[in-house]
Amino acid sequence: MSSGEQAGAIPPEEALPTGDTDASENPDGPAAKPRRRGLRITLIVLLVLSLVGVGAVVASGLYLKSVESDIERVDAFDNVPEETRPEVVAKGALNILILGSDSRDPESTGGSRADTIILAHVPKDRSAAQLVSIPRDTWVAVPRSKEGRGGRDAKINAAYAWGGLPLMVQTVEQYTKVRIDHVMLVDFAGFTEIIDALGGIDITSEKRFTSIHPPFRTFEQGKQRLDGAAALDFSRQRKQFADGDFTRIKHQQQVIKAILDKAASGGILTNPSRLNSFVRATSNAVSVDRSMSLVDMAMELRGLRGNDLTFMTNPTKGTGRVGSESVVFADPDKTAPFYDAIRRDAVDEILRTGKSG
Repeated sequence: MSSGEQAGAIPPEEALPTGDTDASENPDGPAAKPRRRGLRITLIVLLVLSLVGVGAVVASGLYLKSVESDIERVDAFDNVPEETRPEVVAKGALNILILGSDSRDPESTGGSRADTIILAHVPKDRSAAQLVSIPRDTWVAVPRSKEGRGGRDAKINAAYAWGGLPLMVQTVEQYTKVRIDHVMLVDFAGFTEIIDALGGIDITSEKRFTSIHPPFRTFEQGKQRLDGAAALDFSRQRKQFADGDFTRIKHQQQVIKAILDKAASGGILTNPSRLNSFVRATSNAVSVDRSMSLVDMAMELRGLRGNDLTFMTNPTKGTGRVGSESVVFADPDKTAPFYDAIRRDAVDEILRTGKSG
């Protein structure tokens, strides 16, 4: 094909692209290794790890426990000073910080990065979930790490380069004033195996464009089915769009929702081989904090469906420059009531204020 491999056929990397790395992101900073429904899909957990829910857990609990025991655990809250942490306002609600990097991104320049930053809010009644993407170039105050890095305004993902997960947690908490309950670290390159285990996903592209990465796939306008490699490539593209990273965030959200929708309707539970491949692939792509039980959460969130998820973006005033850096400026007049609604578990307000993001 003249413009490279056609995207859309089954079968035959800031994400999932890393974006621009500048001096504020110290590649020598510390890093943590990136790594279903009484017959339903637990949608939030499937964002990073799909697990069999209630009815299937009864039959497969030991298997799933063994999978969970193999998942890498990380120290996400060590060195986060308790006195700096926001208070818990809505007891029973969950706020999960999801950080994504792409270990096989062709644009990667090395070093520690958090290319995708999502704050997932699960209300106390577990009836829905709101996922807020924070652009990695958002200009915020980064606290000083115990090693002495930071302590100044910078792009939000510099916190991960300077102080790993603890400094990233502290930065997001201080920016949003929302207390983080759990942290998941996802290697989005691992999504290729997850999507292939599903037999591909359906994506709708707003326009026809060609990837800037080999094999230079062409994505047609409209709906198409993508295998894992093509879907990851789709979610990495930004330079072909006027709003760059914001389109990339929208594409990431499309891929996540498509995975959830396909998993919920793809007959995984009736195909042991596919189920095993799917669960193993997801478990290999994720790390979680030491207190998080994915099996318990899978059971707790078993009633969620794709339509119960709302994807949002941190309210911004647009892009600009600070010195030599290209940055995203948050809109404090909108972010303050938005995150206050999350903090109070006021879902109707979250949805209302989030529309302006």
